[in-house]
Amino acid sequence: MNIFRFESIFLINLPLLMYPIAKKNFGQHFLNAQSIAEKITLSLNITQELDVILEIGPGTGVLTDFLVNKLGEKLEVVEIDRDMINIISTKFPNIKIHPISFLDFSFSKNKNYAVIGNFPYNISTQIVFKIIENKENVSSMVGMFQKEVAKRICSDFGSKEYGILSVLTQTFFDVEYLFTVLPGSFTPPPKVNSGVIRITKKENIKYSEEIENTLFHIVKMAFNQRRKTIRNALKSAHYYQKIKDSKFMNLRAEQLHYKDFIELCYLINE
Repeated sequence: MNIFRFESIFLINLPLLMYPIAKKNFGQHFLNAQSIAEKITLSLNITQELDVILEIGPGTGVLTDFLVNKLGEKLEVVEIDRDMINIISTKFPNIKIHPISFLDFSFSKNKNYAVIGNFPYNISTQIVFKIIENKENVSSMVGMFQKEVAKRICSDFGSKEYGILSVLTQTFFDVEYLFTVLPGSFTPPPKVNSGVIRITKKENIKYSEEIENTLFHIVKMAFNQRRKTIRNALKSAHYYQKIKDSKFMNLRAEQLHYKDFIELCYLINE
């Protein structure tokens, strides 16, 4: 082969070797900015009680590299893409890899986790719901989302962004919007800005199973009909008579603080 042709082929293919083609079905946008990876790593609340730092979707390992240097043997990763698994296992041979979707991951009941990652955008809200479901085992999370989703999680009551995700997350976790990340920090660049948030489990917050089940139910009903008042949104519920005289009945869902929803839950379960 002509040496000049060989060199030209090598140069053309080099970016593909460094950053494999992103798969749309996995919602992949690979982080390429070292400074952002370091900033995300430093944002994680590390305590001695943590057993596992779980990175979701490590991709090509830019964030993983900083996590390994800071956290060492506590780090485990969840990655479903075989191509990415090959990259991570080669670069970091001592890391435990869970070759599944995070949505299928099972938390060990006797371990305390922190979750971190540049989350696949197509399942990012599902990731948050799974963390809420496993809140007994998850102390904190630092995650990168589409900025719109990140703002929704952190939005306060009374805003247009405030919704189911906001209420349920803020009931059990303190939430913080940390910083915005521009599209140029990714390969390929997404069409929207991204946002990094941190959530930290609230201490001494414990509700009964009945209260939690009721909360999930009424929040979903209320926001699925968010243009209606609470009275009209919940009128068909079997517990309506217990709350029909509540001070919240003439308000719409986005006007209720998460504590107001909890108050309704206690009225329903009296």
